Amino acid sequence: MRLDGIHHVTCITADAPRNVEYYTGVLGLRLVKKSVNQDDPTVYHLFYADEDGTPGSDITFFEYPNAREGRAGAGMIHTVVWRVGSDEALEFWRERVGSVPFTDPDGLRHDLVVADVPDAPLIADHPEIPRELALQGFEGVCAYGEEPTAFLEALGFEDGLTRGAEAGSVAGVAGDARPRASRPWVTRGAGRQGWIRYEPAPAEPGVGGAGTVHHVAWACGLDEQEAWRARVLEAGGHPTPVIDRFWFRSIYFREPTGVLFEIATLGPGFAADEDPAHLGETLILPPNFEHLRSQVEPLLTPLPKTR
Repeated sequence: MRLDGIHHVTCITADAPRNVEYYTGVLGLRLVKKSVNQDDPTVYHLFYADEDGTPGSDITFFEYPNAREGRAGAGMIHTVVWRVGSDEALEFWRERVGSVPFTDPDGLRHDLVVADVPDAPLIADHPEIPRELALQGFEGVCAYGEEPTAFLEALGFEDGLTRGAEAGSVAGVAGDARPRASRPWVTRGAGRQGWIRYEPAPAEPGVGGAGTVHHVAWACGLDEQEAWRARVLEAGGHPTPVIDRFWFRSIYFREPTGVLFEIATLGPGFAADEDPAHLGETLILPPNFEHLRSQVEPLLTPLPKTR
């Protein structure tokens, strides 16, 4: 039983319309689900991914209008790393966003790596971005803090610099020589691979807010949640009970450094309640929240159309 790479990364934005325009217009992702934060249904939860809403490509945002600017610190993820298919793609993105690494309008940092993995590329269609140059899903995430080595090993993560032939594909951002202290910790399941890398934290404490990562979710099989919950408990973690998010089931816990982890199932998926051809076009509430529609819909910011 192994985690199947990154399922999704959830972040915070202060401006949902600007967020939609950037992630669909500039980065070329597809808005695949427009919903609400199930722990605070007065705010949006927006999901962007490849054309099919596949786990492994799904970056999501809670909108807290006019939220303060956040700052990553100890126990927080500070960079989301994406895959691209070639050096030509890297150059395309340097020209499109100005530099690599780059930040979104809220200040969230992104980086790119030319991937050398057998995983299928997860690509969204965009009229300005040729498919061979498009983002291909997540490679990994970078966090501030001491490596929680024993905890990660208990969850099946492996030292990315000791994986032999695979080491070159997980060593970090392309062309970036990393010291062993910031090695990636890799998990590979049946379908995908992903990693987390830890780096020394800045002196300033972290501040939650716009432009910060709320949590990273790792993928597991549909029937594995209770087994993973038991494994986290055995490793010394404090997981929540299994929570039904309708499109997947989840547990949440903090690893010893403080980063909030989620383990989310590979399904049922975003097409469970929406035509795949029309994902993200209307506000979708899980069945348990549908009775709140008349209360929450007037509170949500109008969004631009994406397709």
